[in-house]
Amino acid sequence: MNTAMICQFGSKSSRQRLLTTTAVAARRTLSTFWSDVPQGPPDPIIGLNEAFAKDTFPQKVNVGVGAYRGDDGKPHVLPCVREAEQIINAAQLDHEYAGIIGEPQFVNLALKFAYGNDSPVLANKQVAGVQTLSGTGGLRLFGEFIRKFGHSHIYVPNPTWGNHIPIFQNSGLEVRKYRYYDTTSSDLDYDGLLSDIGDAPAGSAVLLHACAHNPTGMDPTLEQWAEISQLVKSKGLLPFFDCAYQGFASGNAPQDAAAIRLFVEDGHNLALVQSFSKNFGLYGQRVGALSIVGQDAHEAIRLLSQLKICIRPSYSNPPRHGARIVSTILSDDRLTTDFIDQCKDMADRINSMRVQLRSILEGAGSDRSWEHVTKQIGMFAYSGLSKEEVTALRDDHHIYCTLDGRISMAGVTSGNVDYIANAIHEVTKK
Repeated sequence: MNTAMICQFGSKSSRQRLLTTTAVAARRTLSTFWSDVPQGPPDPIIGLNEAFAKDTFPQKVNVGVGAYRGDDGKPHVLPCVREAEQIINAAQLDHEYAGIIGEPQFVNLALKFAYGNDSPVLANKQVAGVQTLSGTGGLRLFGEFIRKFGHSHIYVPNPTWGNHIPIFQNSGLEVRKYRYYDTTSSDLDYDGLLSDIGDAPAGSAVLLHACAHNPTGMDPTLEQWAEISQLVKSKGLLPFFDCAYQGFASGNAPQDAAAIRLFVEDGHNLALVQSFSKNFGLYGQRVGALSIVGQDAHEAIRLLSQLKICIRPSYSNPPRHGARIVSTILSDDRLTTDFIDQCKDMADRINSMRVQLRSILEGAGSDRSWEHVTKQIGMFAYSGLSKEEVTALRDDHHIYCTLDGRISMAGVTSGNVDYIANAIHEVTKK
């Protein structure tokens, strides 16, 4: 190396020291970017699953997860889903991107599934619909959408699915609550619901569970839904339905959509998010839809344009495989009939476990009323267990459920229902 270069860069050892010092400083600088990030709390459901996995007790039971299990306690894939997958594989379809709105056929079939094949709002092209990343993604998309167009808050039932609150908060909305469930009577707090919704400011968005309310499993009657509809309309509120269990709740898909269809008949420009995780068993495929009922076809076109603008910088477009499965089933009369029968089988099994659980608890001489277990509907039973009783259930009997006492009836089987009932009786005895 010539003298000029040595003068410019120094000796080799000097350069090495300079590079080492610079690298250390860079590492220190980079570490400070993240040094103030605190440890986040574990997700309650994930933490429950991890604790269950570590438990070596042979009779351990997990009734905390919101996913269907067969009577053997194992994940269940619907036969119609298996057949649809074979049809899709045989067609040798490509894996190109879907459009921003997703698979158009899926969206159309999903809307008919919820609103009805003969729905006037569909016939009049009043509905703007898009495929979403299951129900969760649809909830977030709608939260961002209404925040963008002037809404600052949303009302949710108390209690509600735990993820509703952070989803809407992260969308930039203030989450307000209306009364829904009376823990003393283990029943719907209908008077409180009407009072709180009636007090909501005009224009407020109100989240409603279409069927199989999570976590309580306690739904309004159709007559009560009619009264709620009139109240929401008279107050000028925006109804937003979360429909995660259509067909899975009662075993009758049109019946489970009755509240949605009633509100549409009453002239609401409602919004609806659908999930196909529970009813089709497509938990890992993230299949959902979001739709908004406009005043007319021109308004629906404008709504769709803005939904696409929200989607594009978020996830660009949704995955195709799960949507193709649903489309394959709902576009074929025989497969649709098979789906209806198989979905009813799941609902019937859960309902039979409700009856058995209540019967065993009552037969054990429990001094509590367990009537609510069979009055509730859907995947969950809101047991009424306190946090202390839930903890005792886990620590003493190795039965895992969420701290609010929500029991996933899908995890109750003919092989463990006696054990679960007797354990509940033990921790609730006075």
